[in-house]
Amino acid sequence: MASRYDCAVPDARTEGLAAAARAVKAGRLVVLPTDTVYGIGCDAFSAPAVRNLLSAKQRGPDMPVPVLVGSWKTIDGLVLGVPKSARDLIEAFWPGGLSLVLPHAPSLNWDLGSTKGTVMLRMPLHPVALELLRDVGPMAVSSANVSGQPPAASVAEAEEQLGEKVAVYLDGGPSGEPVASTIVDLTGDEPRVLREGAVTTEAVSEVLGREVLPA
Repeated sequence: MASRYDCAVPDARTEGLAAAARAVKAGRLVVLPTDTVYGIGCDAFSAPAVRNLLSAKQRGPDMPVPVLVGSWKTIDGLVLGVPKSARDLIEAFWPGGLSLVLPHAPSLNWDLGSTKGTVMLRMPLHPVALELLRDVGPMAVSSANVSGQPPAASVAEAEEQLGEKVAVYLDGGPSGEPVASTIVDLTGDEPRVLREGAVTTEAVSEVLGREVLPA
């Protein structure tokens, strides 16, 4: 049976984060608040857990699962190399609503879907999410909804869609306006904005000192 914890109550938050960490380490699914919408997440390095996440969302591997991290430093072990453009954008916008697509380190034993050797990384600006990520390490996290349904802006909406497929629900209150993160692809010769969201293309261009074009 799924457990739900109100993270506005200090004792419940402590208990919930511990339960969520145990669930993630056991290869199970958790729902957590982020600074955009609620996410459904699991251990990024557990291929069965990622498959369960995709199954819960009723989604195929053709739409790879992004990875959330709890600190700037975590990225160094996950990607093939961190270009200056990535460092500059991380310094400017992390934690926050910017996702970076980079070539992942070939040594990593993970299966996030059909990624073509890349990974999408973000550090969310939410205290509950950051605390969990710093405890368990990188998590594969997608929006907490069934594919084709609206993203969950509250834990109740997530629970209504995902039910018992999730072991632990962390309630961080309503998420506010469900603004998606901006996605910047840094895998090619020139940076490209794949999706404009919380961070404007102009802001990305300003940090990089050159015009960044949409894909």
